[in-house]
Amino acid sequence: MKKNILAIAALLTASQLIVSCQKQLDVNPRERILETSYYQTQQQAFTGLVAVYDQLGNQSGGYLTKLNLFSSGSDDHFAGADSPSDLGDMQAMNNYTVNSLSGAPSYLWSKGFTGVYRANVLLKKIEGITMDASTKARYIAEAKALRAIFYFDLVRIFKNIPLILAPIEPSGMFDVTQVAPGDVYKQIETDLTEALSALPVTIPTADAGRLSQGAVHAVLGKVYLWQEKWGPAAAEFALVNGTAPGASTYGYKLLPNFADLWNWKNKFNSESILELSYNTTSNMGWGNVGSREGNVMGILVGPRNYVPVIAAQAPDYVSGWSVMPITKELFDLIHYDPRNKPTVANLDSLEKAGIVTYKHANDNTGYFVEKYAGRVSTKAAVGQLELNFGQNMYEIRLADTYLMEAEALLKSGAAVGSGTRAYIFLNAVRARVGLNPVAVTMDNIMKERRLELVAEGQRWFDLVRWKLAPTKLAFKGFQANKNETLPIPQAELNNTKILQSKEWGGTK
Repeated sequence: MKKNILAIAALLTASQLIVSCQKQLDVNPRERILETSYYQTQQQAFTGLVAVYDQLGNQSGGYLTKLNLFSSGSDDHFAGADSPSDLGDMQAMNNYTVNSLSGAPSYLWSKGFTGVYRANVLLKKIEGITMDASTKARYIAEAKALRAIFYFDLVRIFKNIPLILAPIEPSGMFDVTQVAPGDVYKQIETDLTEALSALPVTIPTADAGRLSQGAVHAVLGKVYLWQEKWGPAAAEFALVNGTAPGASTYGYKLLPNFADLWNWKNKFNSESILELSYNTTSNMGWGNVGSREGNVMGILVGPRNYVPVIAAQAPDYVSGWSVMPITKELFDLIHYDPRNKPTVANLDSLEKAGIVTYKHANDNTGYFVEKYAGRVSTKAAVGQLELNFGQNMYEIRLADTYLMEAEALLKSGAAVGSGTRAYIFLNAVRARVGLNPVAVTMDNIMKERRLELVAEGQRWFDLVRWKLAPTKLAFKGFQANKNETLPIPQAELNNTKILQSKEWGGTK
């Protein structure tokens, strides 16, 4: 029987990973260290903190990420891959055949609760470390905020979860019970609010990737938005966005050129609020994909069996696995939008022009994700080249918070006519790509979010919170009052007090 993740977590330590920090927060796992002999110094506390951060960008050994799983389940993408049986966990999300034995729920549950556990260990151990008081306060704040981020994903994805705020002793790990979702949200809000005062206003280059006050306000705004607390959500986003576009207290500004967001060298730019860091120096190979330092999306989204025919005209894509092909519906929507070219790799046109060939793999539409497509010019010079892409991923960026504030203001009943905050921030996103202003309506906000945030992991969650998923995803098999959440993994139900959710045939 597969071990319960809570049991596994009790054996994990926040100091499993030796860390290097070079201009950004990176994790460099090389060996394991026992918790009992750790947490003695400030440096060891920092190592433990970075191990908590590491879980944000966790990629499973089976190439699963939060982004590719929920993108596969959205109306923007298919799972793709070589065949209907290739990368089966993504296929199950795509077809809504996922169940409690599937790999996706197990991975997402493990990812979240491992992050929670590491944060809890650090919060317990750090109090006994003699170290600079302000540094200690900042580490505690970061650990609390990270714990809140993990819980935000867990409660949105699974709904009925345990709320664990301290390391669990082995004798009690199988007695953990679930709490009401409202209690989880309350703790998330508490953790984020308590974290704010000890966090820096801005992050210097040497600390890039760590949480700032602006990032925590953005997360808290999303937490309120998810709960339909429109006024508090708008207030949090207003703190992030500033008095006007480009006037954020935290220094955030939209990049003038949308395409520059996807330049792999343009990390931690002025639009980035919360970013997941990857590098090309990990030497990642097929035997150690779980080391997770290179971004596997570069190889996943590339067209399979890609061959340039007219080399001078062909993009230098790395032949990939054809994961997350873009649906024809989305392509038709974005085709004449200025964001099309930086977003969509149009293999259909390239092939028809005789410039390239590629395999028409599972669910092929001819349209792939340009934002993350691995290129010969961007892959690493060492290791298994296809697995060592250094492109970072945005968890939250400024255009996202502009659009969320406009939505929160509209839903709160605030004025949304020409010249109001909602109008100004919605249309700042459009103006960046040369589009004319539009009125502040939910239809316009929803369309703008879809076109602006393609393949950034937002669409599925947006459809669920807008209560549009049953309609928009019916063609994939989505069932109302069931697929808004994932089933709790069977391994968590075996020999524990955790109960399956009612949506999935349980009693919780």
